[in-house]
Amino acid sequence: MYSSSLFRIVVAVVAGLLFGAGMVISEMVDPNKVTAFLNVTGEWDPSLAFVMGGALLVFTPIYHGVIKKRQTALNGESLQLSHNKKVDAPLMLGATLFGIGWGLAGFCPGPAVSSLSSFNPVIMVFIIFMLLGMMLANLYLAGRVCSLSTTKRGHS
Repeated sequence: MYSSSLFRIVVAVVAGLLFGAGMVISEMVDPNKVTAFLNVTGEWDPSLAFVMGGALLVFTPIYHGVIKKRQTALNGESLQLSHNKKVDAPLMLGATLFGIGWGLAGFCPGPAVSSLSSFNPVIMVFIIFMLLGMMLANLYLAGRVCSLSTTKRGHS
């Protein structure tokens, strides 16, 4: 049991180091670079498309040749694809909110976490409020915060 837990930690450390280093080296942690990529009607910087394309070139053959055939991840955890293919109001609302946040800050969660190494106070505040937003969204999904669905007066 101990060696299995240790192996999972080692896999997490190696994956985290690779991910973090890749984010920094590719400059995906620079909000100016990201907003320049998102600015398709202005001074567009397409370089991050090459980062994403390169990641797909590495990931795709590994996924189809190794991952897809496995029942468990390298760290022993179960691999399961989501069967939920429904496009509904919560998905659209979440995507919209994510896009607004990404556009305003120039960060999505992975690069934001990778940017913590810079000790930039703005990034620290962003992460804190991103976590708060995630907590509020979980409360909403659990029905503890106002729901998107409305009920007619007199009906429950």
